[in-house]
Amino acid sequence: MHWQHKAGFALMTSGSLLLAAFVVPTVYGRAMSHLAVAEFRATSGSHRLWDSARILAYKRTLDVAMPTPEALLRVPKVGIEVPVYEGTSDLILNRGVGHVSGTALPGAPGNVAITGHRDGFFRGLKDVAIGDKIELQRAASGGTDTYVVKQLRIVSPHDTSVLSKTDASTVTLITCYPFYYVGSAPHRYIVQAEKLGVGSSE
Repeated sequence: MHWQHKAGFALMTSGSLLLAAFVVPTVYGRAMSHLAVAEFRATSGSHRLWDSARILAYKRTLDVAMPTPEALLRVPKVGIEVPVYEGTSDLILNRGVGHVSGTALPGAPGNVAITGHRDGFFRGLKDVAIGDKIELQRAASGGTDTYVVKQLRIVSPHDTSVLSKTDASTVTLITCYPFYYVGSAPHRYIVQAEKLGVGSSE
């Protein structure tokens, strides 16, 4: 019976080691994942409202070589500061925000349309109000255009009128709505701002 006792003890020890080999990395990996999310939120005020899945999606892009941004978008009131890349692919919208192809380029006359995720860089748009400033710093020249928010709208995803050409130099920011909707959001939230003229006192 002595050998049976030893065999049983050996089996129990082996089982415990195998369980530890599975549980420890799993628990550690989850703990480190949560820690990384917490650190990301703590070190960036503009990211504190982000969804945890969006934070992880952003972090996965950090090892990817990105093209030079078209511009840097700032909304000082709500702490948004984000690179604007050309296009609206998943990679671009996880790393920054995207310039909608076919609309005016940053710095050019017309309607510059920029889109971003409501649970990421553009979540702060929920607190933007009429009269707030939006800044668009052009990468090519370094010059900065300042816009004033004139209109906030909620539209259907099929309403493409927000991309239409405008006589005034305009920036149109687009994100999904409602901001905290679970699943595919049914509407789009539009922030439209007009460029300040030379010598404007606004």
